[in-house]
Amino acid sequence: MSLLLAESLDVRHGLLRAVRDVTLEVREGETLALVGANGAGKTTLLRALAGAHTPARGRIVFGGEDITAMPAHQRVRAGIALVPEGRRLFPGLTVEENLLVAGAARRRGPWSVDTVIDAFPILGPLRNRRASTLSGGEQYATAIGRALMTNPKLLFLDEVSLGLAPVAIDGVYASLRTLIAGGATTVIVEQDLARAMSVATRIACMLEGRLVLEGEPRALSRDEITKAYFGLRRAKRKGLEA
Repeated sequence: MSLLLAESLDVRHGLLRAVRDVTLEVREGETLALVGANGAGKTTLLRALAGAHTPARGRIVFGGEDITAMPAHQRVRAGIALVPEGRRLFPGLTVEENLLVAGAARRRGPWSVDTVIDAFPILGPLRNRRASTLSGGEQYATAIGRALMTNPKLLFLDEVSLGLAPVAIDGVYASLRTLIAGGATTVIVEQDLARAMSVATRIACMLEGRLVLEGEPRALSRDEITKAYFGLRRAKRKGLEA
């Protein structure tokens, strides 16, 4: 069942057309990995879907409702949560306080401070630590927890492994697997193909603002994805082409 649908989406940064005619569906209960090199348009697309960037053309439908003109804070209340690149925590607040900040926009649901800490055990001993003192992996776990506090129907995770040490990435992905096993609908923006393919039920690859390859990991070879990722050939799959 389709939860979110973007149709013929164009997104610009001034004169730069960062996202070009993208049509993308997110199905309920799936984990979609959005991959591509730096500058491919992944983050811009995610921000447009979350309401942080206004599309120049196209429409976005969420749960059957056209939300193209809906502001970001209303999308949070509708059930969309974004963990942005760079985490963007409040550095002077504790882990628990950062989680509670999201409470004002929360929907009814299972996520609370205690259930977030159960899902991310790394945060238990850090509950009263200021965010500014946390490692990158601890900050990212806190940022995911803050997003979960809104009880989202759809969770966007931007640049999951960017700037993190391998051991921290392992910890974040272990927690993500727990969320995914629980049925969470997630879209992950990731540059690490191996990590993306390890959790995704579907892969979508972007190149120069366009969606150039899409399919289930088991139906796509790593070679196909790598070639689409770097634009080494014109890739066709499910009616999409570069």
